[in-house]
Amino acid sequence: MSKPMIAKGDKFPLFNYLDRKAGEFVKISLNDEMKGKKVLIFGLPGAFTPTCSSKQLPGYESLHNKFVELGVQNIYCTSVNDPFTMNAWFDINDVQNVRSLPDGNGDLAQSLGMFVSKRNLNFGMRSWRYAILVDGDTSTVIEVFAEPEKRDMADDDSYVVSTPEAVLKWLQANPQN
Repeated sequence: MSKPMIAKGDKFPLFNYLDRKAGEFVKISLNDEMKGKKVLIFGLPGAFTPTCSSKQLPGYESLHNKFVELGVQNIYCTSVNDPFTMNAWFDINDVQNVRSLPDGNGDLAQSLGMFVSKRNLNFGMRSWRYAILVDGDTSTVIEVFAEPEKRDMADDDSYVVSTPEAVLKWLQANPQN
């Protein structure tokens, strides 16, 4: 049985991850990086996949400044991919503002209740598509923008609720958050 999906008001889990910086593995505490900031984390099924590469990552990158104007200090993109894959994907797409959050083992996706099987697409276990707004001071989830009907072995891949435009619209309508 899978873990329930994280919800508004929940505590964001502790998460440490490995990334590659200057050719070396570096252990990073996401919670320490979030301290004192409002943070947006968006999860997607995979680097180099169609919707993720043509819409989601470039959308958050191009709207980065609009998110900053609304108080979001950092935007992270996470996927169940290793640091080499995530960094190559960011390099190829010339991503400068969104931060890479590799989740190669799926630990973050599991702890958020966003881990799904995509074996039918030869992907193995992956992240469901979502965005989460977090208050880094309290590690409290401000809002969750998860695509509906989270399920294993989905043939379709909804992309409505977690789009940068939808999240931006919510932030504009809820400026106190």
